[in-house]
Amino acid sequence: MPTFDPFREMDVVAVIPARGGSVGLPKKNIRPMLGIPLVSRTVTTALRAKSITDVYVSSDDDDVLRLARDAGATPIVRPDAISGNDASSESALLHALDWMSGRGRAQPDYLVFLQCTSVFTRPGDIDRVVQTIVDRAAQSALSVVEDHGFIWREGPDGFAAGVTHDEKRPRQRRQDMAPRYRENGAIYAMHVPSFLERKERFCGSVVLVPVDGPALEIDDENDWDIAESLLSRVPGDHDRPAAPDGGRRIKAVVTDFDGVHTDDCVLVDQNGLESVQCNRRDGLGIEMLRERGVLLLILSKEANPVVRARAAKLKMQVLNQIDDKLPVLDTWRREQGLEWSEIAYIGNDINDIDCMRAAGASFAPADAHSQAREAAGRILSSPGGRGAIREMSDILINEKLLAVPDK
Repeated sequence: MPTFDPFREMDVVAVIPARGGSVGLPKKNIRPMLGIPLVSRTVTTALRAKSITDVYVSSDDDDVLRLARDAGATPIVRPDAISGNDASSESALLHALDWMSGRGRAQPDYLVFLQCTSVFTRPGDIDRVVQTIVDRAAQSALSVVEDHGFIWREGPDGFAAGVTHDEKRPRQRRQDMAPRYRENGAIYAMHVPSFLERKERFCGSVVLVPVDGPALEIDDENDWDIAESLLSRVPGDHDRPAAPDGGRRIKAVVTDFDGVHTDDCVLVDQNGLESVQCNRRDGLGIEMLRERGVLLLILSKEANPVVRARAAKLKMQVLNQIDDKLPVLDTWRREQGLEWSEIAYIGNDINDIDCMRAAGASFAPADAHSQAREAAGRILSSPGGRGAIREMSDILINEKLLAVPDK
């Protein structure tokens, strides 16, 4: 007997607006959260929802569109006119529906609007919102969290006045207050004919759908750190989406030089010639990665010729005398045809932090600067120049994080 599917008669599309720019956190939609870019994570969640027929990502950014396609969504190039900081989400949703219609797709029954910045959304939450809007015959639905907070405002007389409570009466217990709900910014659903008529997400009767989980939207660096910390502890639907190759994803390893290949010390002779000390174990670790087809790059601020000499010895590409590393690394990865999620980066100081945060995997030697350790996805037990690179190589190989076959 076939399994009953309550969604099989409905055509429900998910649209994920994801611009390339962001005022609070630049390029946040392609930045990896626990190794998975935000847009990829959101697409995967939408595809896992039973109610969703098709998933679309609207963006003005080539990297966002490429990641969306790789994750299984249909990319929609958003016009410049609706891609600025002042553009509304509704404009992107309306353009997406028009784009679908222009390519012969039948008008869907419902549209689900998802935001990349809400990383705690689960497939079941999406299904619950869709089921509620259908069951209640509503025109709009949104995910909310219950809020028992005591909200205040400043009155016309300049003194505080209660909004969700009466400060002139005995203090209520939270559990005795009437339930109130706050948008968590994660999921909105619309009856498409009503949305096209009103051109607003709340396009008629609206139903609230309470969901569990943290009500956190990522707008700045503090939000990111909190979300990543919480997400790393949540089992189940919040686990990393599985990669098509069984979880392997790293295709390139990029390293700083001083403090990574070396112990960050320099020997200077009476003629002013400088020399550094490297570790043969680290060299073997690089060799093990190279034999597995991993692309290798040294990205260094150091001008000393020893950087290029060591790179030649290890058969690594090298870009040195680089002050601002992130744009240089971005250019290199584009030339190599790499996504950020396919790069592992090991760095030890402040000028490595941006690259560490952008990369799909990041490492810091045990003796790295405190801010570099905070930015790293993994802090190694070995110091720089004394086995840190070998330790990182062993992790990538033994934990099968490489996107190339083992030999």
